Amino acid sequence: MAASAPSRSIGRPTHQAPGLAVLWALAIAGFVATGVTVALALRSDHVTEPGLQAALLAWVSLPYVLGGLIAWRRRPDSRFGPLMVAAGFAMFVSSLQWASAALPYTVGLAFDLVPPALFIHVFLAFPSGRLERPVERAIVAAAYSAGFGVQLLKMALGGVGGDNLITIASEPSAALTIQKFQLITLSVLALAAVALLVARRRAGGRPLRRSVALLVDSFALALVMIAVLLLAGAFELVGAFETIRRVTFGVVGIAPVAFLIGLLDAKLARSSVGDLVVELDADPNPPELRDALARALGDPSLTLVYWLPEFDSWADLEGRPVALPEQDGARATTLIDRDGQHLAALLHNPSLRDEPELLDAVTAAAAIALENGRLHVELRARVEELRGSRQRVIEAGQHERRRLERNLHDGAQQRLIALSLELGRLEEQLGADPVARSSLDKARSEIALSLEELRDVARGIHPAVVSGHGLAVGLESLAARAPVPVRLDVGLDGRVDERVEVAAYYVVCESLANVGKHAQARSASVAVSRANGELVVEVVDDGVGGADSERGTGLRGLADRVEALGGRLRVWTPRGEGTRVRADIPCA
Repeated sequence: MAASAPSRSIGRPTHQAPGLAVLWALAIAGFVATGVTVALALRSDHVTEPGLQAALLAWVSLPYVLGGLIAWRRRPDSRFGPLMVAAGFAMFVSSLQWASAALPYTVGLAFDLVPPALFIHVFLAFPSGRLERPVERAIVAAAYSAGFGVQLLKMALGGVGGDNLITIASEPSAALTIQKFQLITLSVLALAAVALLVARRRAGGRPLRRSVALLVDSFALALVMIAVLLLAGAFELVGAFETIRRVTFGVVGIAPVAFLIGLLDAKLARSSVGDLVVELDADPNPPELRDALARALGDPSLTLVYWLPEFDSWADLEGRPVALPEQDGARATTLIDRDGQHLAALLHNPSLRDEPELLDAVTAAAAIALENGRLHVELRARVEELRGSRQRVIEAGQHERRRLERNLHDGAQQRLIALSLELGRLEEQLGADPVARSSLDKARSEIALSLEELRDVARGIHPAVVSGHGLAVGLESLAARAPVPVRLDVGLDGRVDERVEVAAYYVVCESLANVGKHAQARSASVAVSRANGELVVEVVDDGVGGADSERGTGLRGLADRVEALGGRLRVWTPRGEGTRVRADIPCA
């Protein structure tokens, strides 16, 4: 079991969404902050094109606040919404540097480069709001350090202009060097975040919905533009800086719009859950349930597996054990729990991790059907275990039969042959005594009869001729000893697995024995062929028919042997029309 796989429990979210009063208060605060930003820009004595600057900042900050509040309300378990809200308000705080008073100017200047770090954090944390991998956490931590910690150091050295309240020393050249280092570092970190987004996109496969692809692409484009803007500032590209700045703000503001489009698209996608509920009313079997879930999630590659507590393992729809894939592999795993216990798991396209609401809705709707499906799979697992157990018993019996046949051949038969030779030498020593010779001839006859019976017993225990020379030779020996004339047709090109050959031999052997005992037949035919990966064995007689396959142990034992190999034994025995026995045994 992959312990690191994400788990989804059916039921209420683990975190409650904030109340409407809180959301409305934050939304109003966002509008107020936007108004304050516009007022600061219009009244500032050091902002060029104040109207345009205020509009660009509002284009970024307000959509992030509103989009984040919607995300927070709809996905309370995710930190992505609060992160978006923080990014929007961080833009407002940075705009305080437009103020003429020293305190707000200092605060705004201290937060001047925090928004780029926050955007890196937001984009890498989509959709859960959590940084899943160490490299992501390292990039974000470095971005905050460069955006805020280095900014404070630069401000302490002066050289930033205005009424900076935390200036300790006036070292403008050192401050300029630090600023270049700071901007280049942030741009490199932004490009590193782009590389992670691209790698995640490739590893996760193509998103199943276009809106998700648009959102991820907007994240990457926004980070690229942030990096370009920071590099323009580092190398003092004054002529192009304002143009780049406007384009960057425009692109960064697209991301929350794309996110809201994605939420709307996700809501439309969740309408498929209604169709799923209708399909579940028909109590689908496990394969039909898998198909229904695949349609609802829009993922044709979906695999459904069940947790079987009795076997302490996962199993596929056929009851066969399954190992869950690694979390960062080409397939993603969503565990479905109920009442704190594993119920099932979905193995799906990794891009579905970007749509947790759809996954939650589908798995919640399918809970009862999944419980019923698990019972079906558990039954299949028991059948699979029984089939394996039966095959192991038959293999063990065959191994023991082979050992007994070898012991008879190497032990009792050899001793009887040695005794016959010894009687021959004794006959030569007795000379012409007729009474003694008669007794010795009788003894040799009894020995020969015992040898023949012993060989029959040995062949019944295990057909050594099949193991040594193949099925065709073994069947020829059976036909030669059969109680009625047998027409033999063996169409095999080479040998198959010995277990299959031995099973086919016994099918013919038992069938011909039944012909001699019960069929009152004049002749029989045996046909062996290979077709579609199966060995087909047919024995037909022209006897009276009417054989009862349920009485006695012969045919029932043959059926067990054939079924243990995954095959099937069938018997047709209409009265007066003979009997036909057919075995189909997989041999591919």
